[in-house]
Amino acid sequence: MATAAPILHMISPLPHVSPFDVNMAVDAGYGHLMPYSNVTLDQVRDLTQDMMFSRAPQAAPRTGLFIGGKDAGLALDMADAARAALFPPFEISIFPDPAGSFTTAAAMVALAEQEAALRGTLGLSGARVQVYGATGVVGGIAAVLAAKAGGHVVLVGHRDIASVATKADDFHERFGVALSAVAARTDAEKHALVGEADVILATGRAGVEILSPAHLASARELKVAADVNAVPPAGIAGIGPHDKGVALPHGVGIGALAIGNLKYRVQHALLRRMHETDTALFIGLDEAFALARQMAAALQTAG
Repeated sequence: MATAAPILHMISPLPHVSPFDVNMAVDAGYGHLMPYSNVTLDQVRDLTQDMMFSRAPQAAPRTGLFIGGKDAGLALDMADAARAALFPPFEISIFPDPAGSFTTAAAMVALAEQEAALRGTLGLSGARVQVYGATGVVGGIAAVLAAKAGGHVVLVGHRDIASVATKADDFHERFGVALSAVAARTDAEKHALVGEADVILATGRAGVEILSPAHLASARELKVAADVNAVPPAGIAGIGPHDKGVALPHGVGIGALAIGNLKYRVQHALLRRMHETDTALFIGLDEAFALARQMAAALQTAG
């Protein structure tokens, strides 16, 4: 039998599948893509079994399921539902990355960890990490990875504590990580909070300044600040989009395009891995973070 062509099925609970992910998949080598929109959790099992039973067992690993959307919790639930539908020898490959959040957060935290280590620390181990914009899909996942890397992580809400506290509880249940929650609605609260930070991760909405120069003046313990906002103004004042290890008043900054460069490489490589595999893969958060760390180290060595 001829080698089976790789097929990528792309599901999303939103009205459309992300064009970003479609482009990434094509550039990774997929010539056969099928997008599915408005997919609900209860439909995932039947869709998955249609994907797996329609090909010979030896073709199953090269049948890929990519899970998108903009809700990390729902994407993880969909991934669990898909995995529960599998059994030998019809096991397909699965890759959840809602709104690119797993690969973006992996790149962000890997670079922050690297810059912290370059400045004489144990990476994020024991570091006091604050995540701003934590109710968003990237912020919550970045918090999980920072905690997995040994950080003492605080989710910061700009309106109230309830929304970030709910996320902290959900991710503690899902990942077994301890996350704290706090509200910083006023300048005074931000000044007090940033004064306690070793690492700051800004994952807020595009074009919104979260921390001003005045706030950063209070961040005397700061080692690293990273910002995923590429739309002016920056989420953290003074960080340029291409910055990587560029000095701030305290610590150094990492910009959105430096993070995006690594994120692109990670997502591309993971899609290639799934495209070329002969063994069914599950590519989750841990796999994305491990590759981001490896690639960040390689780029540092090469640079």
